[in-house]
Amino acid sequence: MTQLRRITKGSLVDTAIDSIRTAIETGQWQTGDRLPVEAELSEALGISRNTVREAVRVLVHVGMLETRQGDGTYVRSSHDGGETLRRMEQAELKDQLEVRQMLEAEAARLAAERRTDDEVQVMSRALDQRAAAGNDVRARIRHDEQFHHALVRAAHNSALVELYSYFSHAITRTIERTELDESLPEPSQEDHEILLAAVRRKDSARAKQLASALLQPSIDKLNSTR
Repeated sequence: MTQLRRITKGSLVDTAIDSIRTAIETGQWQTGDRLPVEAELSEALGISRNTVREAVRVLVHVGMLETRQGDGTYVRSSHDGGETLRRMEQAELKDQLEVRQMLEAEAARLAAERRTDDEVQVMSRALDQRAAAGNDVRARIRHDEQFHHALVRAAHNSALVELYSYFSHAITRTIERTELDESLPEPSQEDHEILLAAVRRKDSARAKQLASALLQPSIDKLNSTR
């Protein structure tokens, strides 16, 4: 039987999830493999069947496991999407900004090619509200987020929209840091307006360049302090 790390302390469900996840991620169970029955998992981990059942339920929810009625529980994926997101959120700010820069630059290029007039109006309203927020930093951050999400939607690429949404919490944190951390250069209202102008006139190359340039000063600053 697969060697699971026996649970001795801490949150039993969380630790059971981690133990099963690790067994899958390290290849002890492959995609398509059937997990041992609850009784065997319970004995291997040293916990109750109820705790095993709850851990399995969570891993089914995040897509790592699949329960087949009357047949058992199978490995569906070797990656836990929720854990991946947590790891991304723990990454260095510079790394998060670089990922955001790549996503938004490509989104801006596609948006310039594919945007509708209505989508331009949505982005324009978000920037107007960002400007009107003035010194209300929280409101400015909220409207900044609305602009960038609208820009990504205007790219009309469902995979990009899903990826950006998946990464959205980490993106929110990068916006907060660049707005609240006085040591980091803050993308100006004018910078955003110039980007929108490029999208409006369907200049895809310029839109991509401008979107990338929004975050480059902060990335350069973080590189200089390493």
